[in-house]
Amino acid sequence: MLHLFYRHFIALFKLNLKMKKSLLLFSLFIHVLLVNAQKQPPANWYNLDLKKDKVFGVSTERTYNEILKGKSAKKVIVAVIDGGTDVSHEDLKSVIWVNSKEVADNNKDDDHNGYADDINGWNFIGGPDGKNVEQDNLELTRLYKTYKTKYEKKDTTQLDGAELDNYHYYLKLKKSFIESSEQYVKISNLYKKFLIGVDTLRKDLNVTQTVSLETLKNYNPTNKNAQVVKSLLSKNKQFIKGTEAQVSIFEAFLKEMINQLSSFVDYHYNLDFDPREIVGDNYTNTNEKYYGNNKVSGPHGEHGSHVAGIIGAVRNNGIGINGVADNVEILVLRVVPDGDERDKDVANAIKYAVDNGATVINMSFGKAYSPYKEAVDEAVRYAHSKDVLLIHAAGNDNKNTDIKDNFPNDRMANYNQDNWIEVGASSWIKKKKLLPADFSNYAAENVDVFAPGVDINSCIPDNKYAVYSGTSMAAPVTAGVAAVIRGYYPHLTAAQVKQIILQSAIRVKHKVLIPGTKKKVKMTELCKTGGVVNLYEAAKLAETYKK
Repeated sequence: MLHLFYRHFIALFKLNLKMKKSLLLFSLFIHVLLVNAQKQPPANWYNLDLKKDKVFGVSTERTYNEILKGKSAKKVIVAVIDGGTDVSHEDLKSVIWVNSKEVADNNKDDDHNGYADDINGWNFIGGPDGKNVEQDNLELTRLYKTYKTKYEKKDTTQLDGAELDNYHYYLKLKKSFIESSEQYVKISNLYKKFLIGVDTLRKDLNVTQTVSLETLKNYNPTNKNAQVVKSLLSKNKQFIKGTEAQVSIFEAFLKEMINQLSSFVDYHYNLDFDPREIVGDNYTNTNEKYYGNNKVSGPHGEHGSHVAGIIGAVRNNGIGINGVADNVEILVLRVVPDGDERDKDVANAIKYAVDNGATVINMSFGKAYSPYKEAVDEAVRYAHSKDVLLIHAAGNDNKNTDIKDNFPNDRMANYNQDNWIEVGASSWIKKKKLLPADFSNYAAENVDVFAPGVDINSCIPDNKYAVYSGTSMAAPVTAGVAAVIRGYYPHLTAAQVKQIILQSAIRVKHKVLIPGTKKKVKMTELCKTGGVVNLYEAAKLAETYKK
């Protein structure tokens, strides 16, 4: 799932394709960054209360102070299926799940579950030699490559039935692949032009680190790229300090974006790139379970650590942040690379979590295609049979998932959908049309509820903290709420916990904007409940469920 940072940019880039004004594009993008930077919510806002604190949090602190005070909770294992989690982080290490049946680092499968040294969980995108998959294709690329091999040079005049349908599907994949991949090349080239403009400006003005705003005002650029750079440096406060424009900071920003965008060109859309040999499995065999390694922190654990921190970072320890739940053990499962996760790995991670005692599973990832959906569906039904609650992020494409696909999802045969919660992202803004995050996916039927997902401060590796936005953050807020309810009211089933969370959500009575548009609708058109998750109301309702 693409990071929100790039989602904003892609939306603006598409706008630029229509308007053909690169300066407007970049200015709009910087504006997005500035708005986010200037309007900061209170610290720990997602744990705060709408009535008491005037922000649309989930009332965590109020719940502990008023309803749960003096009560004890059962430990709840929450599985975080993600890209890796820093298990040694100062605010997480004491809540990381430990497999008591396994002896660490003896290269043996002591508990005979098929996974040697699985002390804190398992890494399904690692190899037996300890190496890890870092980047991967998008699922679109993998599918297009498969169908391209079969149909690119095939005589299609004799095709009929299912084969003809498959050929038409190939043509759709081809169109989507070409349009999407070219998009990122154009974006990268645009940044490179800006970088050339910085070099020109430096030479013209004989400056290196900074340039005075007065000098910049009187500067007559010698080419179009320098003209764009002059305008951006003059107007965007992100690159201005006092009376000086920060040329070197702007240049560093451009280089970082070019570097990040290279992942799309070099890996995500690269038909010649396939890292799966690192894992060493037979990928097409979805019944295969025993592969990977125990390196659960991964090479890039920012996203998973952030998710884990929201759920259960140690509360009130004087460092870092307060997670939502005070009664959890985080079981770490690594399946998400820089690129799209694979269905086989997702299915195996769900099964592993269930088999090792998780009663809540957080899944902050998603994609537009799912070629082995049946394998994931089987795992979801298995979780259902074991009374496990699944929490899934709705996605960051501001699209209606009643109409457009987003996987994994709970649409399948022989499944009654009472242990799956699909979560959109909301902001802290009270009683305003901007309450739903402008990036969030939504759906009147297929999204259940919204939860805080904008400007969320949480853990990242090496004992650090960062502010991220996305439905990836909204899902673990909800998973934390679910863990609290399952721990303090352990007699409740997964289905009852889902019912409580949805029934107790704070209903939004005013009209809001459809994410990514200027159209106002009722909140019930964006999610089934028309509301935002609230722990205080959920706990009050849970109190009424008799043992």
